[in-house]
Amino acid sequence: MSFAPDLLLRDIHEPPAPSWWPPAPGWWIVVACLLAVAGWFAWRRWRRRLLRQRVERLFDETLAAHAADPAQRIAAMSELLRRASRRCDPQADRLQGEDWLQLLDDGASHPEFTQGIGRALLDGGFRRHVDGIDLDALQRLARARFLDWMVPR
Repeated sequence: MSFAPDLLLRDIHEPPAPSWWPPAPGWWIVVACLLAVAGWFAWRRWRRRLLRQRVERLFDETLAAHAADPAQRIAAMSELLRRASRRCDPQADRLQGEDWLQLLDDGASHPEFTQGIGRALLDGGFRRHVDGIDLDALQRLARARFLDWMVPR
C-alpha cells in the first residue's frame, strides 16, 4: 500500500439544519384539522344561541298576546309547557294534577312546581281572579323550564 501525498483529505461538511418555515405538510394538516374543529364548535355555539333566542322570543310573544288577563297568561304558560313536554315524553301533555307538576319538577334542584309558585299552573288558568300570585316569578319559572325542554344541551 502506498500513501499518496498529493491527496488532501478534508473534514466532513454537514448540511445546514432545516428551517422552521415553511412547515412540513403534516403540520399544515394538523393546523387545518384544529381550525375545522374550532370552527365546528363555534358554529354549534352560534346555532344554539340563535335557537335559544328564537325560543325565548316565541315564549315571550305568546305570553304578550295573552297578556290582557292574568288567568289567560297562566293558561298560555301552561299550554306552552304542555307542548314543550312532548319533547321528553310524547304522552306527557296528557298528565293531570300532581303528576303534571311532578314532571315539571323532574331534574330540578328545588321543587318549585309541586311546592312553590308553580302550583298556580294547576288551576290558575281557570280562575276568575288570580290574586296573590306573583306572575313575573311564575313566568320566569315557566320560561326556564320551557327553555330546558326546547333547547338541547
